[in-house]
Amino acid sequence: MSRQEYDTNQLIEKKSMKKQRSFKKYKKDQVVTAALFISPLYLGIIIFYLVPMFQSIFYSFTEWGMFGGYTVVGLDNYKRLFKDPELIRALKNTFTYALFTVPVAMFIAIFIAVLLNAKIKGKSFYRVIYFLPAVTMTSAIAMIWKWIFNSEFGILNQFLGIFGINGPSWLTDSNWAMISLVVVGIWSSLGTAIVIYLAGLQGISASFYEAAEMDGAGPIRKFFSVTLPLLTPTIFFNLITSLIGALQVYDLIYLMFSETNPALKSVQSISFLFYRYSFVFNEKGYGAAIVVMLLVITLVITAINFSLQKKWVHYMK
Repeated sequence: MSRQEYDTNQLIEKKSMKKQRSFKKYKKDQVVTAALFISPLYLGIIIFYLVPMFQSIFYSFTEWGMFGGYTVVGLDNYKRLFKDPELIRALKNTFTYALFTVPVAMFIAIFIAVLLNAKIKGKSFYRVIYFLPAVTMTSAIAMIWKWIFNSEFGILNQFLGIFGINGPSWLTDSNWAMISLVVVGIWSSLGTAIVIYLAGLQGISASFYEAAEMDGAGPIRKFFSVTLPLLTPTIFFNLITSLIGALQVYDLIYLMFSETNPALKSVQSISFLFYRYSFVFNEKGYGAAIVVMLLVITLVITAINFSLQKKWVHYMK
């Protein structure tokens, strides 16, 4: 090899190494920049989710006094969980609410989403109308439905009175309070669910429907053979989020049922019981044990759903 060729190779090698160093520096800068941009999100998760979670777990092993002091009581709060009839009733109420709210809202939302996805006049207007519950404040929703369910001057009982039916006390009768809560829960969850299902429907390629039509499939068969199977990933996502929300229901109960309401115990959820023990009865340790139990229940149910989703969820490859 001549001297000139050697120098040329050395120059090329130096340039290559320089480019590699430059690329590594660029990549490192990109990683640092990306980390800085997402750091507020991680900081928020740590401050508002992880810290309170571990704090609640610690509190669940303690008993708090009236003036802020605490003593460690070990597993006493967890032992008390299995002996508390009020907690058992709250568990029953929570599962009843979730069992009726989640599937009914899911079926109604899918039905409306399919209609809104079709070629109909005023489609944009209907989409806005059905999305209103999602952007309405929970306090406003509770106020409106309290007026509708009012036993004396509520619009529902006035409507029933036209047919000679004496309407019940929807919010103060233990036999009707849970039904009223479920109705409000379904209505308030429809908006978000419809939008999610609409997004899923619009992601289904028209070629699938064209192929089904060539095979002689009608509207009903296309729905069950094409739409529903390809919508299962969206259904699964909505099922998980809706179920978690239903298990944690608190705000509607707090806003619609007062502490003096005789039907409160018939709708009291685990989250609401946690609030009462922690902030009304000042039993923060036992309240923390309740919310930790709810966390475990939610994680177990979510894990079961994820393990079963392989049998019915169809992902497009």
